[in-house]
Amino acid sequence: MRQIVNGLMLKGGEMLLARRSSARSTYPECWSFPGGHVGTGESQEDVLTRELGQEIGVSPVESCLVAAIRDPDTASDPATYHLYAIMRWKGRPVIQDDEHSELRWFALAEADKLANLALPEYRSVFLALLQSESHGIGSV
Repeated sequence: MRQIVNGLMLKGGEMLLARRSSARSTYPECWSFPGGHVGTGESQEDVLTRELGQEIGVSPVESCLVAAIRDPDTASDPATYHLYAIMRWKGRPVIQDDEHSELRWFALAEADKLANLALPEYRSVFLALLQSESHGIGSV
């Protein structure tokens, strides 16, 4: 089973989403998060650091695992997405490669209403993050 790690950058009640480029083989032009595949011998945290650096030029300082979602569209080649909330980071998020065509900050409630999310299961994560905001998650 493929293991994929994604970073959900959070600040002041907003979340950074990345629009996947039209050239991507899976979920083209859908909103998702920077991240990548876990290779042999890699930890999820190592992948998170590598992929956020390569894709948007930031390095996570404070993060926590908030969800693991099985991709419902990958029955023949199963994949699980491990979503990490990134509360603090170094650097300024800017697209560094051709994997994404746009980065945009969304209020959590606004992100929940997007029609073109890569995985509809993200909505339950957004709801959980909204509910936990009062407990410190989502503040930088």
